Amino acid sequence: MSDIGLYALRFALAAALVGIAAGVAAGVARRADWTRVAERAVWLVLAFVSLSMFSLFWALANHDYQLVYVAAHSATTMPLHYRLAALWGGQAGSLLLWLWMLCAYSAGAIWASRRSNRTLVPWVVVMLMANATFFLVLTNFVTSPFEKVPPGQVLSDGTGLNPLLQHPVMMIHPLMLYTGFVGFAVPFSFAFAALVTGELGTTWFRTTRRWTLFAWAVLGVAILLGGRWAYEVLGWGGYWAWDPVENASFMPWLVATAYIHSVMIQEKRDMLKIWNLVLIGMTYGLCLFGTFLTRSGIVQSVHAFAQTDWFGKIFLAYLLCVVALFFGALLYRRRELRSTNRLESVVSREASFLLNNWIFLAILVVVFTGTLFPVATEWVTGEKIVVGPKFFNTMAGPLALFLLLLVGVGPLIAWRRASFASIRRQFVWPASAGVACAALLGAILWGDVGFWPLTCWSLCAFVIATIVQEYAQAIAARVSRRGESVVRAFATLLRRNQRRYGGYIVHLGIVFVLIGVAGASFNQERLENIQPGESMVIEPYRLEYLTADAIPEQHYGGARARIALYRGETGLTTMTPEKRVYWLEQQPASIPAIYSTLQEDVYVILTNIEHDGSATLKVYRNPLVNWLWIGGGVFILGSLAVMWPHPSRESQTG
Repeated sequence: MSDIGLYALRFALAAALVGIAAGVAAGVARRADWTRVAERAVWLVLAFVSLSMFSLFWALANHDYQLVYVAAHSATTMPLHYRLAALWGGQAGSLLLWLWMLCAYSAGAIWASRRSNRTLVPWVVVMLMANATFFLVLTNFVTSPFEKVPPGQVLSDGTGLNPLLQHPVMMIHPLMLYTGFVGFAVPFSFAFAALVTGELGTTWFRTTRRWTLFAWAVLGVAILLGGRWAYEVLGWGGYWAWDPVENASFMPWLVATAYIHSVMIQEKRDMLKIWNLVLIGMTYGLCLFGTFLTRSGIVQSVHAFAQTDWFGKIFLAYLLCVVALFFGALLYRRRELRSTNRLESVVSREASFLLNNWIFLAILVVVFTGTLFPVATEWVTGEKIVVGPKFFNTMAGPLALFLLLLVGVGPLIAWRRASFASIRRQFVWPASAGVACAALLGAILWGDVGFWPLTCWSLCAFVIATIVQEYAQAIAARVSRRGESVVRAFATLLRRNQRRYGGYIVHLGIVFVLIGVAGASFNQERLENIQPGESMVIEPYRLEYLTADAIPEQHYGGARARIALYRGETGLTTMTPEKRVYWLEQQPASIPAIYSTLQEDVYVILTNIEHDGSATLKVYRNPLVNWLWIGGGVFILGSLAVMWPHPSRESQTG
């Protein structure tokens, strides 16, 4: 079966090259028959790569330790679902997954354009298949998932997947992350096709709007899932450490968010044509850059794949070629992309969106600089100087608060030019809510909370009030004019103007996430060694250490503590944090126990069991942390509301 997978990749490479040649011929000669050849090549590449994927899944499921990849990333003791998840647990398998997703997106985009965009399609195929060709070269000749173990060295059991990756979230998080990263190849390819053909209107981004929103939403969810995995598995009490690979996933999301807002200005005012192309080019470029960071070895991270320098150089060369080709085409078309319309007033919604864009890019500069600062210092001085979370929080925090302010201000300002009367009328209720929140929290928490969290929560109240006001005014208008019920009016708003009113739900999800982030200012931490029967206190909770038991699992051992959690004199639950050692990998791991409420988490780590039977416990009290995950759920709902298929405006009535 492994040989089938290997030769399927060989045939896929040949089909991809045919697709590129046919696409170029179709684009230059404007021949429909060559366009059809290019499209069929895309389907053929997908079929061959799917066969290769199935072959690797089969090898993992059936313990084919003749393959280097299977032997290195799975073991007989692993459950089937984790053996299958090992496909994206290593270098070669994750590249194959990226390739398969790229082929699936390519086929989907070509199928969706089977009756439209016929002049763009050949060049879309060229760019998509050029990307696929690079990954096919890697998986065929550089890091093949079907490389075989030399005869006589085949293991009876595999090495096993990194224990930290054997978690339910990691069954989903990498898939979501790659789905987001690879998804931006579709709008990027359509933008490239528009530049090549000179069709520089709104067609390219209208065609790819849902593709872009889908990739953006999935990448956002993947980032949150990664935070959840870090919170539950890594045993350090947090969910975001400004790790280089975390940052690598965050950077394209920032630019994509700016693009999603900016492209509305082009639709409304026919402005920012060059800017929007720059943003989509940067977005996909940063997706590739994130993949490069993960595999180049230039940064150290628990998320990174170990790899040689030469592999990183190959990937960097590919990244630079793709970016140079796109921005070269953009430079060539720059005169045709000049907009006739100009910004009419700094007090307008388009000005707010433009400022919003610059803040997103300012945050990007902070994250990019902090991530690569160790690399730059090593090149200059020979010594890596790492900047910690304090740098990112200090530099990006105020920018994020300013961005939060703009989220509330934007919907309250009219397009083109806002009058003073309309601004005063629109701002009264939201501004009052923000000021009231600041006054109330300041009175209750005076001396216990700093300026930044108080400002964050006040701005969150301002944004929530803005969203409520926008919905209330629109629903009231439909109820009074058309006699609709409140529920029907709400549903109609989402159906008729889903980007606006679905977008408000997305904003609400982001607000909830920031409420949870600001809650970290109240985090408490205790580290104590206690004997069985003794207690430690982290107000208002008391933790009583009962006993510890050995863990008799097959592929790991260690200890599990039993801890009774009380609030006052009321017993809440028994918590069981674990300290493990995985035998095969000789890797320790701390598995925390978490007691969650809407208000806060109690997070317990078993640091060690001493020879005298005492336990060293690290306990965190994390207020409001669950609002991050609630915000993630609301973000998903809002994204679905924005993307949900609906009748065209021409076919809508009422």
